[in-house]
Amino acid sequence: MKNPVALNRIAENTVFRKGDVFVLFGELFGRGYATGLLDEARRAGMEIVGITVGRRDENNALRPLDADELAAAEERLGGRIINIPVMAGFDLDAPAGGPTPTDLLAAMTLESWERDTLDWDYIAQCRDIATARFTGALSQVMAVLDGMIADGRNVFFAHTMAGGIPKAKVFLVLANRIYKGRGARHMSSQALLDSDMGKLILQNFDEVSAITFQHLIEASATIRARVEAAGGQVRYTAYGYHGTAVLIDGSYRWQTYTNYTQGYAKMRLEGIAQEAWASGIKATVYNCPEIRTNSSDVFTGIELPLIPLLLALKKEDGGQWADAQWQACEQLLLDGVTMNDVIGKITDMQANAVMRPFYDFSAWPMANSQAQSDLTIGTSNEITQMHRDGKALVSDHLSALVVEATGKLIFGETSDPAGPVQWLNHDIVARRLNASHHAAEPRAAEAVKDAHLKVA
Repeated sequence: MKNPVALNRIAENTVFRKGDVFVLFGELFGRGYATGLLDEARRAGMEIVGITVGRRDENNALRPLDADELAAAEERLGGRIINIPVMAGFDLDAPAGGPTPTDLLAAMTLESWERDTLDWDYIAQCRDIATARFTGALSQVMAVLDGMIADGRNVFFAHTMAGGIPKAKVFLVLANRIYKGRGARHMSSQALLDSDMGKLILQNFDEVSAITFQHLIEASATIRARVEAAGGQVRYTAYGYHGTAVLIDGSYRWQTYTNYTQGYAKMRLEGIAQEAWASGIKATVYNCPEIRTNSSDVFTGIELPLIPLLLALKKEDGGQWADAQWQACEQLLLDGVTMNDVIGKITDMQANAVMRPFYDFSAWPMANSQAQSDLTIGTSNEITQMHRDGKALVSDHLSALVVEATGKLIFGETSDPAGPVQWLNHDIVARRLNASHHAAEPRAAEAVKDAHLKVA
């Protein structure tokens, strides 16, 4: 993409109804964008179907969920899970008796990793084995799913697979320095990407975050053909991240978290959606604003662009409801600290000359720098210290609002999507939230007035 394509309308669902099928292609874990989309599917009365990535046993063999795990997962999802493991990525796959890619990384040390090399022919074997495993399992899943979709039903496939970080101790130490380190603990993200370790990790990110979307579209071709032949509709969505526009100096401006190593995989995800769209398949990647999730918490500072959402709520005429969100956030701060103090720190960071090179959309994803890391991580740490409780942050409250808004926006837009890649910037997120909450204020006031009249 040469320029971000912003979603600029609030659309309503006109396709999906009671009895249609919503397929969550990725297991539901804790916090995340998918919960907002699931809420909308449930509200529409859709049947919810999920999958599982399975679990690894003590011998590294992939297995289905056991009875307790399955019951817990289905309760969390609010639907039925097809219990066939579709674990993505090749970091734990290998020829029989051979080391996995994670084993190979585990042999590297903090002193040697930049010089250590990998046998790429062997890595390709591991990758091929993983692809065959994944696509074989996916074929079984689709056969089961086909039998769950009655004629005349519409289908919504929501891809949520992301990640792919190998559980190798040496990488986890390096990641801590790249994403959390400043001063003497800072490490260049480019140094990682230039190493064989980094190249392997980028390949695994591709497999998990992007290529699984392509596998999903291809594996569901039979279902898609049957549904469409009967006059039904099939849609595909995926979650991207490619920066987002937030209020900076009073206007919406694209910015990003640096360094977002998975950005290369997210761009490949966009490309897969574009190819599908060109073939007449309604597949859309929605690039969502930054939120705090179980996985994003590794990136210290990724939460900072969330806070200007409070300004956007006011700018987009949120009225009393926007004021209430401001107050709710302020109550999470220490006595004597205001939201103006917090926003002032973010404004200073945004205006700092160190950040200017990182506002170049065409250069994304850029490597980090010492000065940028020190500023971003330092600002994040300072703002965390301004809270009463380090486990109850303004960014948590605002993350929940973004999840709600993106769920509504994606579900509504996907009835008639405008294109294969869309950015959900803070303006449309604020407008969606205000439309849901601020618009209810007059109705609530009228209800109170009517109640008083009836009593009188």
